[in-house]
Amino acid sequence: MSLSGKKVLTIVSKDYDDLEFHYPIIRLKEEDVEIVIASEKKGETIKGKYGLSTTSDIAFDDVKIEDYDGILIPGGWAPDYLRRFDAVLDFVKYLDQQEKLIGIICHAGWVLSSADILKGRHVTSTPGIKHDLMHAGATWENAPAIVDGHIVSGRRPPDLHVYVPKLIEVLRNQS
Repeated sequence: MSLSGKKVLTIVSKDYDDLEFHYPIIRLKEEDVEIVIASEKKGETIKGKYGLSTTSDIAFDDVKIEDYDGILIPGGWAPDYLRRFDAVLDFVKYLDQQEKLIGIICHAGWVLSSADILKGRHVTSTPGIKHDLMHAGATWENAPAIVDGHIVSGRRPPDLHVYVPKLIEVLRNQS
């Protein structure tokens, strides 16, 4: 069953993890999901940790988050920068309230921690930030991927083959 008509925002900044950004986008596009890439400035070329790059379609300030069915937040060092933008935190809070897909992997949990939406949630991440997520109120587990309602969390790049199908499943099941 195609996911045609679904629209997902992904946010990016310098030093994103190349695999955690590009692999989910490719897989979701194969499912006919429209992907929009947002960064601080529209048309900005952003380089990943390992040398790949991407160009943003839209600036954070121009995103109308109500037009999206979800958000993907890649890891790498980018989440530490991304969580400093009020607009990014507002995207996450809105999608959480609407119970729309929020996909996080590796260090991306930092953004949810800063948005203060982890209390009572069950998540995974790279073990390096487990205490940050636990102090934000989450129950952390060292697992490849976890679905807690509309929040899908993945641990690391080697777990993408478990994480991405869960993103697709949550998108399929949301109204």
